Amino acid sequence: MRLIFLGGVAEVGKNLLVLEHGDDIIVIDCGIGFPDEHQPGVELILPDVSYLRERADRIRGIFITHGHEDHIGGLPYVWPDLRAPVYATPLTLGLIGAKLGEFGLSKKVELIGFDPDTHPVLRAGAFTIEPFRVCHSIPDAVGFGITTPAGLIVITGDFKFDAEPADGKLTDFALLEEFGRRGVRLLVSDCVHIEFPGRTPSETVVGETFEQVFAEAPGRIVIATFASLISRIQQIIDTAGRHRRSVVLLGRSVTRNTQVARELGYLHDPDGVIIDRRYAADLPDDKIVYVVTGSQGEPMAVLARIANKDHRELAVGPGDTVIVSASPIPGNETAVFRIINQLFHAGANVLYGARARVHVSGHASRDDLRDMIRLTKPAHVIPTHGEHRHLALYAELAASEGIGPESVTFSDLGDVIEVTPDSVSVVDHIQLAEIYLDSGRSTTVSEDVVNDRRLLGQDGVIVVTVAISASARTLVAGPDIAPRGFVDPLASPALLEKLWTRSLEAARSELDVFDGERGLVVAAVRKALRRAIGSTVHRETRRKPVLQIIVLDIDQD
Repeated sequence: MRLIFLGGVAEVGKNLLVLEHGDDIIVIDCGIGFPDEHQPGVELILPDVSYLRERADRIRGIFITHGHEDHIGGLPYVWPDLRAPVYATPLTLGLIGAKLGEFGLSKKVELIGFDPDTHPVLRAGAFTIEPFRVCHSIPDAVGFGITTPAGLIVITGDFKFDAEPADGKLTDFALLEEFGRRGVRLLVSDCVHIEFPGRTPSETVVGETFEQVFAEAPGRIVIATFASLISRIQQIIDTAGRHRRSVVLLGRSVTRNTQVARELGYLHDPDGVIIDRRYAADLPDDKIVYVVTGSQGEPMAVLARIANKDHRELAVGPGDTVIVSASPIPGNETAVFRIINQLFHAGANVLYGARARVHVSGHASRDDLRDMIRLTKPAHVIPTHGEHRHLALYAELAASEGIGPESVTFSDLGDVIEVTPDSVSVVDHIQLAEIYLDSGRSTTVSEDVVNDRRLLGQDGVIVVTVAISASARTLVAGPDIAPRGFVDPLASPALLEKLWTRSLEAARSELDVFDGERGLVVAAVRKALRRAIGSTVHRETRRKPVLQIIVLDIDQD
């Protein structure tokens, strides 16, 4: 059997795992990744599914662990390439259905629900899948025990062991212990919270903080959280009801997810505290709570627009309390704290992880991870859902439980892991591309485009323009050197003079020695200019601006 991570290993987000045996393939999760500050203009990062696209007729099913964006967000974009049935719990299926509906796909995708409490056994080709309930920061989360020709594989999904989950549904310890008795060939474990000792606190801890904040806040309360964090939204609704505050939802995704959760019975509003945004302005400040998107610093989300003072309905100031009820995903820290600084500057009282227990992780800490190993007793482990440091620390934890280095496999994206009854090893590698979705658009852009944007932001651009006569092999006009965001022309005349001189020499030299076809002259001069300008700039400044070389041929019509 072969196991391939197309996302979600050596990174946080974009989860997609492939299991393959013979002519049968199943897919676990299909998520999106989130851009960091080094990926300007990017809204989402999608998994590269070219490997699956070529084998779509062999995919027996897509099995989803839970409804967070990094596990379901990629479906609308890549499902048309996969065209396989999607299996998930009722809430997860509802969130998926709403998302697919926005893309006109809801009637095309076969959605198959299951209830983990009934211990269903799902069959897909060579694979037998047994879902088991786990606690996470969203209801209806599961892991999978998968019986394969190479043995039993347990995939934890995102999990923690919560003794007091918000929905009252505990992790299925009995089934995990049963897997251990059967003999687990391989445990694929969440490890992103490995750096934290002890156990991850219960979701109820956040409710206690909310209770205090709601009782003391003098004015409006604005809470930013993940749109799919249904348990957190339920806590806000319950606390608002006790303190006679109304709740307004701002942001398309949080509005949509709340509606789905209410319709399916996973979210309850017995006091009717959720009101339409149109009525918020009529309420006193101390009677309103806003739940908004943007806890990860997304530039177009509601919280960022509030911080930038360009949200049309809501501006914050003295007397307002803003709660960022989420931890920054690795890579998002700068964007999140930039927004927090802006909110403080506006006069708001801002509460976040360093100031108050306004968020607890949905992921297992060290003792929880240790217990998962003890329950399942795996012969081999693969840590996932973490960056390289998390993977390495998980290996140390596994060693303390008697699982030596030879029984731990580290994977990078695209590694092909072969699993047999006797061994687990990386045997091949698939080259994967970064697939970026452009902000505000439905089109993707290449890694080269994103790299150019980054260079433009860091080192600027230099535009070099010359006019030539290709037939006469002569320079007619130029070069014209126009730096943008690179140097101040008035402050750097000597550097610009060097660039002009080197461009002139390079263009004339190439025209003098070029003996190829006339149609190739322009390309040859452009290449010579790029080489001359690039080497001069790097030697003089150690910078790499984007070079835009324009060569005009006056002989062309």
